[in-house]
Amino acid sequence: MSKLVTTLGCGVLILLSSAIAQPLAWQTSQEIKHGGKIETKYDGISFETVMRLRKMRVTCGGVIKDSQKNSCVSIEVALHCPGTQVNHVGHVTVQLTFETRDWSEGHPPDQRDLAVVVDAETVRVGRMRLLPKADTPWSESTSETLEATLSYDLFKKMIQSQSVEMQVGRSTVALKENNRAAMRDLNSRVLTQ
Repeated sequence: MSKLVTTLGCGVLILLSSAIAQPLAWQTSQEIKHGGKIETKYDGISFETVMRLRKMRVTCGGVIKDSQKNSCVSIEVALHCPGTQVNHVGHVTVQLTFETRDWSEGHPPDQRDLAVVVDAETVRVGRMRLLPKADTPWSESTSETLEATLSYDLFKKMIQSQSVEMQVGRSTVALKENNRAAMRDLNSRVLTQ
């Protein structure tokens, strides 16, 4: 009897693993189209599942309407789902990383307010937090990473829009189509009821 139960259990595991492998192949083809990398992990300390679009380049060679002409900007987005479920997003965090060769070009604390322009509507999000730098070897460029918390409703507006600009102090960054496509792909991982 125990051999029969073990055999049936192994068969069920094989069927489940093949069912899981097929969506992963679909996800890989989507990653190629927009160039972003998406991962999902459960954080046992904060008791939440985090679906994250890893750091993705937005622009390089100059920021629109900014004095930082030799800078690059990247974005990272995370959807935070309470517990182990992935059908309800509690909040969204957005990180903007500014890399420049000019060490004096940064965002002082009074110039870290984030405004998101979705199509023609401007939404004032609030002050971004400066994240501490990781221990990295010395390089010719300097970088700063600023993080803000958005509502899930604002995130959904951003992915459904025709254009998105993010304004931080004097810096204005327009998200490209591949950035918005990656964010739509990230949102497609949220299960609907």
